[in-house]
Amino acid sequence: MDSLTIAPVDSTLSAPAPKDPAATAPTPNEHRLSMPAQNLFKFDRRQQFRKPLAPQLWQTPWLARLVTFGGGLALTVYGGWQMYKVIDVGGVTTLKWALLALFVLNFSWIALSFASAVVGFGALLSKRPAPALPETLREKTAVVMPIYNEAPSRVFAALQTIYEDVQATGLGEHFDWFFLSDTTNPDVWIAEERAFIAIRRRLGPKARIFYRRREKNIGRKAGNIEDFVTRWGGAYAHMVVLDADSLMTGPTIVRLAAAMEADPDSGIIQTLPLIINRNTLFARVQQFAARIYGPVIAVGLSCWMGRDGNYWGHNAIIRTEAFARHCGLPDLRGKPPFGGHILSHDFVEAALIRRAGYAVYMMPTLGGSYEESPPSLIDLSIRDRRWCQGNLQHSRVLFSRGLSWASRQHFLTGIFGYLTSPLWLLQLLVGIVIVFQASYFKPEYFTSEFALFPTFPRFDAERSLELFALTMGILLAPKFFGLLVAIYEPDTRRGSGGVIMLLISTLFEIVLSALLAPIMMLIQTGHVVHIVFGFDTGWDPQRRDDGSVPFIDIVRRHRAHVALGALSLVAGLLISPSLVAWMSPTIAGLILAIPISWLTSQRWLGLVFRRAGVLVTPEETTTPPIAKRGKALSRALARSEEDEVNGVAAIHADPELRELHEAWLPTRKPRQRGAITSDRAVAEAKIADAETIEEAVSWLNRGERLVALSDRALIAMIARLPRKGEKQSEARAAE
Repeated sequence: MDSLTIAPVDSTLSAPAPKDPAATAPTPNEHRLSMPAQNLFKFDRRQQFRKPLAPQLWQTPWLARLVTFGGGLALTVYGGWQMYKVIDVGGVTTLKWALLALFVLNFSWIALSFASAVVGFGALLSKRPAPALPETLREKTAVVMPIYNEAPSRVFAALQTIYEDVQATGLGEHFDWFFLSDTTNPDVWIAEERAFIAIRRRLGPKARIFYRRREKNIGRKAGNIEDFVTRWGGAYAHMVVLDADSLMTGPTIVRLAAAMEADPDSGIIQTLPLIINRNTLFARVQQFAARIYGPVIAVGLSCWMGRDGNYWGHNAIIRTEAFARHCGLPDLRGKPPFGGHILSHDFVEAALIRRAGYAVYMMPTLGGSYEESPPSLIDLSIRDRRWCQGNLQHSRVLFSRGLSWASRQHFLTGIFGYLTSPLWLLQLLVGIVIVFQASYFKPEYFTSEFALFPTFPRFDAERSLELFALTMGILLAPKFFGLLVAIYEPDTRRGSGGVIMLLISTLFEIVLSALLAPIMMLIQTGHVVHIVFGFDTGWDPQRRDDGSVPFIDIVRRHRAHVALGALSLVAGLLISPSLVAWMSPTIAGLILAIPISWLTSQRWLGLVFRRAGVLVTPEETTTPPIAKRGKALSRALARSEEDEVNGVAAIHADPELRELHEAWLPTRKPRQRGAITSDRAVAEAKIADAETIEEAVSWLNRGERLVALSDRALIAMIARLPRKGEKQSEARAAE
């Protein structure tokens, strides 16, 4: 029997055909693959490493690696030596050695980034055109979108938009489409099912779009993908993994599939997603930076990584069988935050598939790949805490056997990306202590050890200023490279408002980023401290709208930052006015944390900057058709109130939805006596006591609604409840 294309959790069931024949299509048959968990610390190369099928493609980018790592090392050695000369005036104390060590660690990070950007800048000046669109494809690809308590209007509009764009290439028959729901909110669950019925009716019976929801989100996003691979992965040579905020053009997806077909050794091919559709000032700054500076950084990474690349978890294509065989993730021993599920699974999956002999690389200039970003500093910090835990977890994976040195470098980059904040804070604190010591404690000019000359606690001020200028130059150089490339490319230059507006936007981004940097330093330091002391972050759904953050929430989040900034100002003035001048950007950012966070989270202010032509990107000047279509469709679906639904009320009001919903529930074994859970017992009692559906809706809490909507017997009880008006009519008739 035909059914809506929805994939149930436990088995492939057929649901009764709805009245509208346009909403019917066959349920996909399962094509199972096993996905065994990999042993991270045991690896036999003789058994698992495969010989390349296209050895001519395995060319190691030695020159790019020499420039990146050799140049980064040379700069670090030079900067460390200059710092040593700065503190060597009058002898080096223990605190000065600590300051030197912290400086070298922090300086090495920006030196490596600078050297990589130099490589990317040179490569972008000789950028090659995107590959031609293929005339045909040989294999089948699944496009999967994991969703977790997202607004259905957004995700269903996005996938429909991508689907239509792929169909426009004429190669749509090579792709199937999957919504992989891990939603735990019962109202969002029913809204997803309603949205799925609607999208099937819009696209017709030939559209191979499927939906399945897991009852338990075991393993989170990685477990969601694993469930798809183990049940349907055998039917598809490749899968394109999207995020809930992803957009990809049809030609880009088709080119990815063609690239994987042409390269039998490829395991993962990653695109460079550009940020679009952002309106708050904070998000617009991120959007501008990603568009102007991002390509330089990404191309530099791509050049030195070669085929030893990394994976960012979305907007990429993956060879399904290779992923199934080699990318099963184990649970780490111990409790979270360092044990349990691997949160940042994408880095680990890239390392494992590369360990098995498959290539992982990036196509950063392919284009047509988009995503969104958090709308405020607070939203970014919430997501950043989860990323921080995931990257610090990689310290448990770093020394796994058989990994390439490049994979270990990716892990170190992620780990160090968060450790730089506490290291920077320690460097500032050590510097303050040294200045305080020199100002308030009588120096011991002649120590107990024999010396011809006294020991003076002084710094070389002139050399210190030169080193500061060098550090700032290396830190800002990637932004300058991106600006030059943007000016050099006519489309980017015109799309960003011309040379003058590009310069103004870049200057504004640098100033605002400098003010935000100390706030992020303290936020990330707090994340690291919480995780080191054993606090798990959890996995809350991400806020993706452009709504402004309430001012009281901003005050609560940043009041400690303001207090620390004020304390630093007072302490600096007591110690040395020159210290305040030296730390003024850091102190200003902290003292102004509340107004900065509030203003940058405002949508209206972001729109003011957009109208003024500041922080404008080419994708705003000439909106990509897929983004324009996706936004219009999302607004239309939101107006139709597909997101606003009480699950119990919707199931009661729509018999067709109820019939399909029941058919899509997994088959359950008969309950044994006494096996009923307390939640189910409470839900059953409330439904039984309710005289109308309105009473049942008001009495059931979120957990009880979830239980009720998962149980056919309780759904039948809900269906028999009358509406309030019907109950009153019956009462009047009885009188």
